[in-house]
Amino acid sequence: MSIFKERDSERLYTLAVVLALITIGYNILEGIVSVFFGAKDETLALLGFGVDSFVEVISGAGILHMVLRIKRNQGEDRKRFEKAALFITGFAFMLLCLGLVTGSVVNVLQGTHPSTTLAGIIISIISLLTMFILYNVKLKTGRALDSKAIIADAHCTLTCFYLSGILLGSSILYELFKIGYFDLIGGLGIAFFAFREGREALEEFFHKEDEPA
Repeated sequence: MSIFKERDSERLYTLAVVLALITIGYNILEGIVSVFFGAKDETLALLGFGVDSFVEVISGAGILHMVLRIKRNQGEDRKRFEKAALFITGFAFMLLCLGLVTGSVVNVLQGTHPSTTLAGIIISIISLLTMFILYNVKLKTGRALDSKAIIADAHCTLTCFYLSGILLGSSILYELFKIGYFDLIGGLGIAFFAFREGREALEEFFHKEDEPA
């Protein structure tokens, strides 16, 4: 029975590696495209979404490193590896939140408005479909392995799904009415979700640290 469990665990860790690689590859591409058009069209929501894609890359890289270390060490020091992954994810989200809030203040002071949000509409629709699939597979994998770090990474992907919805909504509203505050609200909405996910990951990190050995 234990042999079957070990095989199942090995299969799930391999799946976790594949998911992390897909997350990294997709979000690098999404981040580059989003940041390019966000800067070109001066849309804070799309620019913040692009930066969030790079946070997903950091999170995916942390999970990939954790899983590979666990496999190499045959499960030894799993808590230590998971703690590192949680910290990386949480810290990256907090940086994103700070950057978006700062960008919002600068945009208000300068009166900057997007030239168009069409790119945001297209990118967000693609992201909604991709993140929905990734989230469900990651969550099932994390629960099967009882891995808080993989589950946290799944929640990170779910946040990206919500952010895609925020980006889609704010982009459509701006394109229809040309009111700059729609884009600003979209950027602050992304900042809110980034702060929430970063706080939860860091709380889990410090909680694990306080647990008795």
